[in-house]
This record gives sequence, C-alpha cells and structure tokens, in this order.
Amino acid sequence: MSTCLQDASLHSIGLQEGTSLYGLHAPQFKNRYFILSGPGTRRLMAFPEVVGFDSYLSMLPETIAALRHLFPSGQGGDVDILTILRGGLNYPVEEACHRCGIRVRDIHFVSCERIIENHIITGLDIKYEKLRITRDRTLVIGDIIATGDTLRLCLDQVVDRFRRRGGSLRKIIFFTIGGTRAIDLMEQMTGEIRAVFPEFEGFLCFFYEGVFTVYKDAGASGINVPDIDFGWKDGVVSPEFRRYILDHPYSLLEKCIIYDGGARRYEIPVHFHEALEYWEGIWGRADRIDPVKLVAEKLGYDHPVSFGEWLDINRFRELPADGLTALWEAEQQLLSHADALSLETIALQRINAIQTILQQYE
Repeated sequence: MSTCLQDASLHSIGLQEGTSLYGLHAPQFKNRYFILSGPGTRRLMAFPEVVGFDSYLSMLPETIAALRHLFPSGQGGDVDILTILRGGLNYPVEEACHRCGIRVRDIHFVSCERIIENHIITGLDIKYEKLRITRDRTLVIGDIIATGDTLRLCLDQVVDRFRRRGGSLRKIIFFTIGGTRAIDLMEQMTGEIRAVFPEFEGFLCFFYEGVFTVYKDAGASGINVPDIDFGWKDGVVSPEFRRYILDHPYSLLEKCIIYDGGARRYEIPVHFHEALEYWEGIWGRADRIDPVKLVAEKLGYDHPVSFGEWLDINRFRELPADGLTALWEAEQQLLSHADALSLETIALQRINAIQTILQQYE
C-alpha cells in the first residue's frame, strides 16, 4: 500500500449540486486532499468514447462544486491560473472560476513534454513558459498526475521564477485525475516552497473520482504500461465510481481509467488507436490471461474479502454505511463469477465499437 495513505480515511463532506465531496484525512498530511464524484467525471473515466470538447464539459460541474465548497460566499477573490500545456487545457478551471464569481487575474503557461521511446518515459522537456510575477498569489492548476515528474519540474521552475523576480505564492489549488504520487509530491514540496515563501499555506488538491495508483509492471493482462496506466490497487476510489463501474462492467477491464488526456481532446484518432491497440492486445492474449486475476487486479484486492476487510482496503471505515454493504456484495459476486468471463468475446465487442467510432475521425 502506498505509504502516503498510511492511516488515511475517507470522510463524507456532503453533496454539492449533484457532486459528492469527500475529504481524505490522515494525521501526517500537511495539505488538504479531496475526492470529487459526479455524473460527468464518472462517465468520462469509465468510457474512452468520451472525447473532444465533451471531455472538457464532463469535468465542469464537479470543478464548480469544488470551488463553491472552497468559496461558499460566491466571491472567492483573485486567483491566477497556471496551465501546464497541453493536458492542463482539458481542465475547465477558467470557466469554473467565472461561474463561481472568482476573478482570474493572470493566466500563466508552462509547456512540459514527455519524451517517450517504446512506451517508456525517458525524460521531460520544458519548451515554453509565460509567467507574470506578482506577490501573494493563489495558483489554480488542472493536470493529470501519474508519476508526478511533470508537476515537479514545472513547479520547481515556477517557484524559482517567482523567487528570482520578487513574487510569492500563498496557496495552490489543484484539480487532477491523478494518483497517490501526487500526495507524496505535494507533501514534499510544501516544505520546500515554505522555505522560499514562509507564508505559503499549502495545497488544496481535488481528485476526480479517486486517488489512483500507477501500474508497476505489465499487470495480469501482460500489456499495461508501467508508470503511465492508472489502477485501483492501493488507491482510494469513491463509492460512487466503484458502483458506476459495476453497472458498466466492461469499463472495469479498460486499459486504465483515463487514456492520455491531450490526445483524448486534441488528437482524437491517436486516442482511439491507443484504445484499439489495448483491446486488440487483450483479444490476442485472451487464452493466456487469467480472468479472475484480471478482475481482482482491477478491483484492487486479490481474493474475496470480508466486509470489514473491504472497508479497510478502500479506506471507507468513516463513511456512512448506507449502500456500502450492497456495493461490497456486488464486488464479491463479480469476483466469484470472473472465471466465466469470455475475454475474447468482450475484446471483440470493444474492438468493433471503437473501430466504428474511429471511422468518424479518419
């Protein structure tokens, strides 16, 4: 289990305009971490078919709900938006701020490109930046966080520029489809930023649907990509998203809960080719993949578990019991019947569906 989640527990904060809001608490946290779950982000993260502007719109209600939680008066004062190109453009933070009455004073840009060779990240490169330095700024950022390397490089550069030019940072509000390494990084960087700007209050990080983990190896399928693909094991996934996936069980077997964000909106054929490559890989290896191990891996635990064990695994001990027993029972039933799944049949259905959609973009 990720060490950053040691002693962590999920707490229900309430419902904000159709979005469930949770706090993730642990005595060692320096920062505040939240999980958002709403209809738009559940759909986005369950189906790679959600692409283009629709993928942007799917996150808007949940982002607005988060900002209205932080600024309940409707007047949040001034913020700056830092956009990490290009994945950060997917996040509707500017529009959400506008709808919440929060004035965006400046929009900063930093371009950070992953260098990938044979599906392996070999480095990062910052090619462009536009920063307007002022004092006592609150930055609002949206970006995918897998390993956290991109965020580390960008924030190091931003903090250095603000320091050199006489600016300062008050706090950072972060929205992410991201994993546990985001917490590790933010906890570490909080102390580093305070050493430069003593007035820095820390991070307020909102995760859409859950705090996920990245694969360490190729997984039960033999084709997942380490340090890129997201999974559930050792993470914290909202009850609503777990329930939604059970209602759409093929989504549980997807490559990960989100494919590359930039391609998903700006290079849609590339995105669908990646989804197609995965399902073709499942189809070609179906006779060598153990469906029970695959389903267990996707659910995040290796064997049927008791209700108490399930609560502990998922960090649900502090949540209201309503509906959790039924959710646990449904997951155990899915796991117990996993050996009857025909991965070849499922893969062919997904291949045909994706190929049909892909024709519209080529």
